[in-house]
Amino acid sequence: QVQLAESGGGLVQAGGSLRLSCAASGRIFSINTMGWYRQAPGKQRELVAVITSGGTTTYADSVKGRFTISRDNAKNTVYLQMNSLKPEDTAVYICNCNQRMYGYWGQGTQVTVSS
Repeated sequence: QVQLAESGGGLVQAGGSLRLSCAASGRIFSINTMGWYRQAPGKQRELVAVITSGGTTTYADSVKGRFTISRDNAKNTVYLQMNSLKPEDTAVYICNCNQRMYGYWGQGTQVTVSS
């Protein structure tokens, strides 16, 4: 079993920045992808960004150029630097990782962007 612990959410004004962190712990062998999803009220969960163990990244079109995902494999930690935040970025941001055939999810951290 792998546990994910997110941190770094909060309230920020439009145009501001936040940095999210997610640390994996537990029975870790070799984590493949790590990433961030988000879910706004009344909307489906959507991919924000993912990064492979080799550093290949994928971003949602809505965050390209504003968000940067990175990873510290030695610490089993993934980060999401969010710049130029917009009110439409308001959501619960949820960490995800995949190891072998299993996917794991964190509890989520709230990000609120005020206009």
